[in-house]
Amino acid sequence: MKQSDCQHTCRDFHTTIEFLGRRWMGMILYTLMSGPKRYNEIFTSIPGISDRLLTERLNELIKAALINKNLIDSSCKKVEYELTTSGHALKDVIVAIHEWVEVCDLEQKTKEASS
Repeated sequence: MKQSDCQHTCRDFHTTIEFLGRRWMGMILYTLMSGPKRYNEIFTSIPGISDRLLTERLNELIKAALINKNLIDSSCKKVEYELTTSGHALKDVIVAIHEWVEVCDLEQKTKEASS
């Protein structure tokens, strides 16, 4: 791999990890993997997330073309959120991270290392 290719790949990898690593981003994507959800369904499935932060993250995911916001009832302005093809492409990554977290318990190991 040429140096310029490596720099490009490293930059893109870092940008992607930073984006997916934003607070609650992975959980929102994980929640939507089971199918389209309305705002309140997402909100209640992620304990601890605030209204403001959920709205912010959903808008970021829409802008990144990882989810769509679909109007389901124009008379009531009801909407639902669902993964796009690009969002679905992250499924294996998100599931693998979720499974790894269950096994690794990185939070506990970090606490132990800093003690």
